[in-house]
Amino acid sequence: MTIEKIAVIGSGTMGKQIALNAAIHGINVKLTDAFPESLKKAQAWADEYLQGRIDKERMTEEQVKEARSNIKFVYDLEEAIADVECVIEVIVEDLTTKLNLFAKLDKMCPPEVILASNTSSFVPSKLAKAVRDGRKGKVIDMHFFNPVLVMKLVEIVRGPDTDDDTVDAIVGLGEKMGKTPVVLDKEINGFVVNRIMGRTFEEACRLIEAGIATPEVIDICAEIGLRHPMGPCKLMDLNGIDTCLRVREQRYEESQEEIDKPPLVMKQMVEKGLYGRKTGEGFYKYD
Repeated sequence: MTIEKIAVIGSGTMGKQIALNAAIHGINVKLTDAFPESLKKAQAWADEYLQGRIDKERMTEEQVKEARSNIKFVYDLEEAIADVECVIEVIVEDLTTKLNLFAKLDKMCPPEVILASNTSSFVPSKLAKAVRDGRKGKVIDMHFFNPVLVMKLVEIVRGPDTDDDTVDAIVGLGEKMGKTPVVLDKEINGFVVNRIMGRTFEEACRLIEAGIATPEVIDICAEIGLRHPMGPCKLMDLNGIDTCLRVREQRYEESQEEIDKPPLVMKQMVEKGLYGRKTGEGFYKYD
């Protein structure tokens, strides 16, 4: 199965990038959101981004015109998922909210349509609980990384019921979108990248809590000493400290291990509304 037409549900930071990335690579995509204002902002952002590609001579006017013709911003969910081969869910990282959406999609979509999630927290078997038995083989995780238009990796996680055709189709979609897919045949909370980065984030927070190092010092050490392209504090600000906290809380809830308990500094920052770039302040301040 070759995927040519997709729907992306959720037009926030990740959803709008996934949709535009697909459009740039020749895939017909419909982006939708339960909040019309978010969808309007996503459309304005996409137009601005594409114009910037022209201004910087990264894309020609013809290429931008083609990309823009490949993406539609749709306010009605039923219209958005009509005549697509795959739906990618990119909504809030809350299991109940995702299950409700998957149950709705299961009823609305033909049985052959793949239901993928960009989640970084929930394995496919958890999401598949919301769908009928005949659909469970079509549920899969397709985890992109921020910024989607730059980062090449996509983690593809199959559940115990996910069939081979679904995996092959999603791998093909990832490759068509210019990504390097890696397939995890065994479910594990947090997948690979987030498990590694989660420990890095945790240790950075512990160093800050103990007064040993500032965010600036930690990021310099990671970027120069470890040759990371971005230090952990900058990366947490980019991803959203609230999102990082939710991931840690979910892992701790599952494991109940002391090592997985969220760092205090994360909790304190979220309580103060310091989520990072999206609120203008996190470990750093932003214009």
